Amino acid sequence: MRAVIQRVRYTELKVDGELISSIPFGLTVFLGVGVGDDFINADKMAYKIARLRIFEDEADKMNLSVKDVGGEVLMVSQFTLYGDCAHGNRPSFTGAELPERANSLYEYCVKKLSEEGITVKKGVFGADMKISQSNDGPVTIIMEF
Repeated sequence: MRAVIQRVRYTELKVDGELISSIPFGLTVFLGVGVGDDFINADKMAYKIARLRIFEDEADKMNLSVKDVGGEVLMVSQFTLYGDCAHGNRPSFTGAELPERANSLYEYCVKKLSEEGITVKKGVFGADMKISQSNDGPVTIIMEF
């Protein structure tokens, strides 16, 4: 399971021009599910995202989590995180999990993160999503379990 986690001032996600989700500030998480990932990977990912200290405290040190600052999370399924560009110029996505299983683990990760007391908004699995955001910092973390 891979995640690209971005600290944001705001994010909005649209499908077919319709606003689906938005957060005022917090984290945008692009989550990829790989072949062989399981609920243990999803548990670890949700646990770590909830506790990731990448927001500044009063001393301007990155010492606070999204929960500490009252931020929200927008979780976006992103199979392209498993794009392999080692051979040729067209990525291969054979490392990405099949859609049904990937969606199940994505939804489970959203649920586990919500159970941490964090407001979690979602994209639309498999849809052509248009995402606008204002990165804060920018701060971008890549995580893999």
